[in-house]
Amino acid sequence: MKNIYRILLAFVGVLTVSCNADDVQDRPVIEAVTAPVLLTPKSDFSIVLQNANAANAATTFVWDDAQYNGTKTVVTYSLEMAAAGTNFKAPTVVATTTDKFKSFTVADLNTACLNAGFAPFKAAQIDVRVRSSVGTTGSVSQVSNSYTITATPYPAWPNWGIIGSATPNGWNDPDTNLDYDLGTKKYSYVGPLTVGEIKFRLDDSWGTNYGDDGNDLTLDAGGANIPITVAGNYTIVIDFTAKTYTIKKN
Repeated sequence: MKNIYRILLAFVGVLTVSCNADDVQDRPVIEAVTAPVLLTPKSDFSIVLQNANAANAATTFVWDDAQYNGTKTVVTYSLEMAAAGTNFKAPTVVATTTDKFKSFTVADLNTACLNAGFAPFKAAQIDVRVRSSVGTTGSVSQVSNSYTITATPYPAWPNWGIIGSATPNGWNDPDTNLDYDLGTKKYSYVGPLTVGEIKFRLDDSWGTNYGDDGNDLTLDAGGANIPITVAGNYTIVIDFTAKTYTIKKN
């Protein structure tokens, strides 16, 4: 009786291995045939993005579809951005779709540029391309040709600037824009200051501005001008939430 059980178990094992092997052999194979072809926008595309036009259409990325051999499956397209000339060493995916186009408003394109690491108020040379893939795991990918576009994003955070007789522009518009650190949530200025005074204000307007009444590194709304007594290169870090700042001559 034991021998019969052993024979039955062995037979079941052989059937299981055989079925698994057949499953692997019969599994459909999907092969890449033709990569997508990016059609627009081309390298002559240049845009200065402005918050006032956030809802306006900026551009539409259009491409020819990718081709695959094998069982029909959904093709997903990822739009990638990278700094021009980096050969997409560290691309950022700014959109995914199953369509053969992706439209961007000014706000959408601005967010894409900022997420890809491009600084506001600076014209950025951006390489763009499309990557196709199939299946839920994003396998069998193919990449399109690329174009280099130019875009100048605006900050998606309050636009604080520095103004005053000690700054490069003096008391004249526009303000010298402060840099924003997404990690620390603080603003900063690194650059030259002459002997004179400075203040910080929002959106190039006196509606919201800060000075320092006691010259004690604490910001006061509409406060006194902050004196700069020695010319040189400075680093200023401002926390508009805590209403404090630091100033250091480099």
